[in-house]
Amino acid sequence: MEPREIKLSDYAPKMIEAIDAIKSSYGSFSAHPSLQADPQKVESVLAELTTRLEDNFPFFHPHYAGQMLKPPHPVAMAAYIATMMLNPNNHSIDGGRATTMMEREVLRDLAAMFGYPEEFLGHLTWSGTTANLEALWISREINPNLAIAHSKDSHYTHTRMAEVLNIPALAIESDAAGRMDLNDLEEKLKTGQIGTVVATLGTTGLGAVDPLADIIPLAKKYGARVHVDTAYGGFFSLIPNSLDPETARHFAAISESDSVVVDPHKHGLQPYGCGAVFFRERSIGRFYKHDSPYTYFASEDLHFGEIQLECSRAGASAAALWATLQVFPLNADGLGAVLQAGRNAATSWHALLEKSEVLVPLQQPELDIVTYFPRMNTLEQIDRVSAELFHRSAAVDRKEQIHLATYVMKQSGFAKRGFDIPVDPARDSARIMRSVLMKPEQENWIPDLHSHVENVTKEITEENK
Repeated sequence: MEPREIKLSDYAPKMIEAIDAIKSSYGSFSAHPSLQADPQKVESVLAELTTRLEDNFPFFHPHYAGQMLKPPHPVAMAAYIATMMLNPNNHSIDGGRATTMMEREVLRDLAAMFGYPEEFLGHLTWSGTTANLEALWISREINPNLAIAHSKDSHYTHTRMAEVLNIPALAIESDAAGRMDLNDLEEKLKTGQIGTVVATLGTTGLGAVDPLADIIPLAKKYGARVHVDTAYGGFFSLIPNSLDPETARHFAAISESDSVVVDPHKHGLQPYGCGAVFFRERSIGRFYKHDSPYTYFASEDLHFGEIQLECSRAGASAAALWATLQVFPLNADGLGAVLQAGRNAATSWHALLEKSEVLVPLQQPELDIVTYFPRMNTLEQIDRVSAELFHRSAAVDRKEQIHLATYVMKQSGFAKRGFDIPVDPARDSARIMRSVLMKPEQENWIPDLHSHVENVTKEITEENK
């Protein structure tokens, strides 16, 4: 059959009917009176719910280019709804027999995407935060009392998790592209105080890719482990030929890292929460020692609860990801095509920004995040116009709204990138614009988005003359 748009309404009723048939095959029974409710009350509550959900930004629309938010694919939603009706728990095989097998399959495919060996150890998690915590916990156990090093542009989770783990965190300087500075890293490694270097491949602010291929030998030279946080950018591994060669080189180096995390609920078309953590060496399973005499009894095989910090975890997440990857496999023509559209959108918008008379791009996008700011002379002007652009773009009729995000850039950051913006004694930073183009539909909406943002910027600058 010819490919066509997939809608949840086409498949959810069929999935619900199929699960109801599974349930009825065990014999019918009546719900307990305590679970019964007035249908009119239920209808009223759900009607109020939909009314209250009006108070949201349109994360699903191409006009939303703000934060890292988009809806899951209908295949994932249908699979999640169906599995949730049985509510398996992938903590143990006993609690989620079918979904445990599905999780093993998707983990195998994800590990292969990163070039990890067949004897890896890993599992799905509720989030990238949890996945990072687990990887850093293992690193702490291997290199106790030593610090975590991460770039200043990395996600705040690493500093937060260092506090949870009661170990130091060291921020490494970033270069002119927002990547970890290798010279500063080596100076700090020389102290012997660093046990783990966290390389971010796809920072959540700028979409920058740390120089992993160069970080790995440097870290090994000083006895440090390397953990890769590619929660946002990991799936770009599927389209290396569409990335800058240097960026692709660092994605290829993931295979040599000690651990890596990725969030399928970002570019993997999944609902929240679905993260994943992988360890290159299966031997790290020794750190998960615990006993649960009432949990692991129906199988002698490895239970996910034996290799994770989390306890209960939704089997529906594994089912949703499994179903999605059957339809959109982990290759350039499958899920990679979704990533390619966002990458195309970013490069297209950057090209338009370079020609604009009122906007200027901050830097070349490495993935699908574009940063730019008004062509103004001072930090105060850049900040004021950016803030007005952010608010005014969304303060119109729904069909005309454009939703953006802002990013705080220090004066030193502008200077690193060659922008001659004077030092201001009254402030050291300014808000600029940041657009996340992770919805593939945005590939065809870039002219519309750019025209809108450019026109609003012109209006604001004319008013402020």
